[in-house]
Amino acid sequence: MRTGMSFRSARVTAAAALALCAAMASVVVPAPAHAADTVRGLQWYLDSLKIPQAHRITQGKGVVVAVVDSGVDPSHPDLRGQVLAGHGVNSAAAPDGRRDDDAESGHGTSMAGIIAGRGGGTMRELGIAPAAKILPVSMGPRAAAIDMVLAIRWAADAGADVINVSYGGDPARPDPDLTDAVTYALGKDVVVVVSAGNIEEGDRQVTVPANIPGVIAVSGLNKRGGFFAGSVQGPEIVLAAPMESIIGPAPKAVSPNGYTVASGTSSAAAILSGVAALVRARYPDLDAANVINRLVKTARDAGPAGRDAQFGFGAVDPVAALTRSVPAVTANPLLEGPAAGPSRPGDSAARPGDDDGPAVEFGVTNRAGAIVQVGLCLAVPIVALVILLVVLRRRRRRVPAAVSGPLSGPPGPPPGWPAGPPGWPAPAGQAPIHHPGPGYGPPPGHPAPGYPPPGYPPAGQPAPGYPPAQAAPAPPSGGPGWPGAGPGQAPPPSGPQQQ
Repeated sequence: MRTGMSFRSARVTAAAALALCAAMASVVVPAPAHAADTVRGLQWYLDSLKIPQAHRITQGKGVVVAVVDSGVDPSHPDLRGQVLAGHGVNSAAAPDGRRDDDAESGHGTSMAGIIAGRGGGTMRELGIAPAAKILPVSMGPRAAAIDMVLAIRWAADAGADVINVSYGGDPARPDPDLTDAVTYALGKDVVVVVSAGNIEEGDRQVTVPANIPGVIAVSGLNKRGGFFAGSVQGPEIVLAAPMESIIGPAPKAVSPNGYTVASGTSSAAAILSGVAALVRARYPDLDAANVINRLVKTARDAGPAGRDAQFGFGAVDPVAALTRSVPAVTANPLLEGPAAGPSRPGDSAARPGDDDGPAVEFGVTNRAGAIVQVGLCLAVPIVALVILLVVLRRRRRRVPAAVSGPLSGPPGPPPGWPAGPPGWPAPAGQAPIHHPGPGYGPPPGHPAPGYPPPGYPPAGQPAPGYPPAQAAPAPPSGGPGWPGAGPGQAPPPSGPQQQ
């Protein structure tokens, strides 16, 4: 009999409504037109991290970032051409991972956009590594321990360079199979980045799997560069990254204008994963241990001298990580010794967790506290930002043992909100992407991302022990309600393209 344990995200979301500019004058106050009224203007962290300067060095070309999450919506304008065919680890997930099953916040889509949004104008999300590719590994609308175990192993076998896990669970209920999966990924030369957890969701310690040795456990920074009070802290923290009011793309069903604003360590982990992708692109010969070492050694020491419980080794510094001279190491600096291979050699495709060990249910790490409804009024030439509909609502992603229902999360737009002004142009359709384009070949000995590794069932077939999955619909081609391209934005590419 398997006992239950809950995991969740830490992201305070803000779904935006387009038509509220005039219709809700009593609660909505338009701001004067200025740079902060745009999507780019809301990406305050790009300037604080000096991302434009980093992009003059590299934009992440050739790097694949696996997003272990709720799936990713590839039809979003900011993600067209960025999302490879991935994998769904259970019957509730899209077989190729290219559908976001988080109907309440579009968590996976937001994480993907923060990492690798295409950019292209002030009304488009610019990712930390816009030339990297996203490999979605979907756990469906809710995640159990076995799902995360399978997802991390699959991503490692599929040739991911970085794995982003913006989920967390009770550290008092560790799962040996999950520890084995993380160790397996580290042994496959993968940088594993995990969100640390949020106070408002009841977390008091660094959550699982962020507390597993060898991963980059990420805490949060506020807009002033200090420690964000809503982030957990603990001795396992490795680095800190911005987590306050982070904008990210979202499916139209979640936000009619396609964006949400949130505060949580989920976003901090996604930002850190993007920086790791930049480093891997800038130094393609470095192994994961030296990428981690470079991120650690170039971090800005933001707290007491040395490693501390709030910032770990410090606040991530992308430009320093890309430019400073850092001596090489022979092992992951977060481990006492080199990362070991899988504890069950030759069993990477096996279904872990078939014993009677503890079961774990995961949740995203960005859903607690206030939900801020933000309206980006995109129908006028100069965009006016609308921020004043604030709904205070508890978002607790922990659930009791033996959960039978889906995890809760932030709501989408209230009933009756329009999907967008009539007549908005719909973006051109996007053909499914089945493999990366030139320059995205897999590492030696790895299958190409988007194809099942040896021992895994092909996309569309369930993992052993799962019921057959329903066929996933082809990614939508867009429709009314998506904002048009920003100034200077080229039409969406027909396949994987470089920025």
